[in-house]
Amino acid sequence: MNYSLLQQQLCALVKDIPYFIANLANASALLYESLPDINWAGFYLLVGERLILGPFQGKPACIEIGPGRGVCGACVQQGETIRVADVHSFPGHIACDGASRSEIVIPLFREGKIAAVLDIDSPLPGRFSSQDQAGLEAFAHTLEELVFARWNGPEACLRMDR
Repeated sequence: MNYSLLQQQLCALVKDIPYFIANLANASALLYESLPDINWAGFYLLVGERLILGPFQGKPACIEIGPGRGVCGACVQQGETIRVADVHSFPGHIACDGASRSEIVIPLFREGKIAAVLDIDSPLPGRFSSQDQAGLEAFAHTLEELVFARWNGPEACLRMDR
């Protein structure tokens, strides 16, 4: 995978675009269409202690993930990328798509605190390498600089009052 090209494409999509949800939607679509052998790519936004489903590509997913639950919740607790070769051996794995076999989750920071996670699943065991991790962490860092740094927080764009 050419992560340098992916990075250039991301910058072209989100640079100077002030629409948070649209930027994350395009970022997830870019990943979904560019990365081979994946079946889900998207974001969960941290609202209080819970992760709330954000823009994604793939099958419908869990809407809320509680603290420490699954790979995404563990990523928030640990504050670092988690790469899982076989999700069925990960304690507490949340199976939104039974076809998923491996997963990588990368934290996204805003003002030094985790604001969201980038979650990518694959139907292949061991799909994500250390090279993928480095490339996707650089992708996430670009999102932090170009999108999350200008964001006013999840409450502004996630909740609808009845």
